[in-house]
Amino acid sequence: MTNVMLDPKVPTVPTAPAAQSAVLDDAHVGDIRGALGTIKLDDNAPRQGLSAKLKTLLAIVGPGLIVMVGDNDAGAFSTYGQAGQNYGTQLLWTLALLIPVLYVNQEMVLRLGAVTGVGHARLILERFGKFWGAFSVIDLFLLNALTLVTEFIGVTLAAGYLGLPKVASVILAAAIIIASAFTGSFQRFERVAIALCVGSLLLVPIYFMVHPKTSQMAHDFVVPQMPGGSGQLAAVMLVIVSIVGTTVAPWQLFFQQSYVIDKRITPRFMKYEKVDLWIGIAIVIIGAAAMMGFCAAAFAGTDGFGQFSDAAAVAKGLEDKAGHLVGVLFAIALLDASIIGAFAVSLSTAYAIGDVFGIKHSLHRGVKGAKGFYAVYAGLVVVAAAITLLSNDYMQGLMTQFVQVLAGVLLPSATVFLLLLCNDKAVLGPWRNGPKTNAFTSAVVGVLVMLSLILTAAVVWPDISSDAILWIMAGCGVAGVLVAGYFFTFGRKGTKEDPIDRTGRENWRMPPLETLSRPVMSTARKVGMGALRAYLLIAMIMVIIKIVQTALNH
Repeated sequence: MTNVMLDPKVPTVPTAPAAQSAVLDDAHVGDIRGALGTIKLDDNAPRQGLSAKLKTLLAIVGPGLIVMVGDNDAGAFSTYGQAGQNYGTQLLWTLALLIPVLYVNQEMVLRLGAVTGVGHARLILERFGKFWGAFSVIDLFLLNALTLVTEFIGVTLAAGYLGLPKVASVILAAAIIIASAFTGSFQRFERVAIALCVGSLLLVPIYFMVHPKTSQMAHDFVVPQMPGGSGQLAAVMLVIVSIVGTTVAPWQLFFQQSYVIDKRITPRFMKYEKVDLWIGIAIVIIGAAAMMGFCAAAFAGTDGFGQFSDAAAVAKGLEDKAGHLVGVLFAIALLDASIIGAFAVSLSTAYAIGDVFGIKHSLHRGVKGAKGFYAVYAGLVVVAAAITLLSNDYMQGLMTQFVQVLAGVLLPSATVFLLLLCNDKAVLGPWRNGPKTNAFTSAVVGVLVMLSLILTAAVVWPDISSDAILWIMAGCGVAGVLVAGYFFTFGRKGTKEDPIDRTGRENWRMPPLETLSRPVMSTARKVGMGALRAYLLIAMIMVIIKIVQTALNH
């Protein structure tokens, strides 16, 4: 982690004023008012000594922590609970593999936010045209709205276990989610969000109260294995895809980039924000591993092993294993996770809408100063809460499944856009990707496409065989080798060393969008984008048809 060590020398050149940069909302320029500290806009003094660095870090902490902990939401509780209840700790290794993926993806988003001052959706619109801009916002809006419903489903499951009235619990949760953002103070909102992040640590005492075998967990965390053999490959692959989709979600990209901008973080604090991201990753992986571990221990040797239903049943299993207090703590943790997930998902949508349509979009503004932004945020929360209250248990389960599938289908395209933006010289200048980051991210995109294909095929054809899945994996492998061969044969030279001059990048910001020329689309990129567009269209149509058929048959 040498790349995230805090540099004792902080540039003394102030951030460029909004008029000279691409910042779209002037509320995004000014003092950094974090939950745990404040940094004045004109505070350019070098950070010397541990105390000064720690104070700066505390003021910066937030975006990376919230986006990661928000990812351990209601859907994550179900996914990790299913993995632990059905397969013990044998899928823990997937979390180890996801650590570098999480860091590389979110670090690229962090750079885009701090350097450009423009949200993810707006950058896609400006650099790739109206079609892809509209595509990204519409799909994000749909996916986030459905994801928000699953957060309220988590509220109902937790309330049901705790013996609380579900209707009142959903209404109260919606009121808390809306009120926390409507204070007109970024700092107050972040304090609430970080308090909820601390609440997620309830998973740690649950782990010790259930006391799974730590040695077995340590082994399974580093030694990959596929439980059940080839006969259960299809079922296991679906769980693995769900873990990936739960841990690396499209909304994370949009949320963190916009939240970094709203917090007024600039390139001079990049290394501090990377530490913030690592803190968030550590907490989310510890929480996910703890859930798999204590669910495995709770259901091992019981009739419930291999029979996952929902998070409420997990709470009951924990109660049977270690007592009522453990079940209560798990339900409270689920409630906490559902609320912080709703915070992040709602904000990512409101930020994206504000970016694309040019409306004021900042938590620094009161409701009167950003009516459209707050209307989108509150509207999403109210609609999602209403849908949850009006739907039955079966429809809630179907929506949860649809969200997981849709996220899996859209994730590769989100990562592709992220990779293209991070190689755009006009956008990131000396901050753009180097060869190693590009190579790693390209491999990640390939794996995500493969998992997306498997997920889509398994939903459309529930009885898909293990051989068919192996054929998909082999086909993707061959395609990946061919693409890599083309890149190394005909691609740019000089990939062994970083060819980018990064001198003075701490003070470099993207110029205003209207001054940037549209990037020229190469033939290879046009073919790739066209193939991606066709795949997404076909996959989404097939998934929607299958979901509708399932609902009608029921």
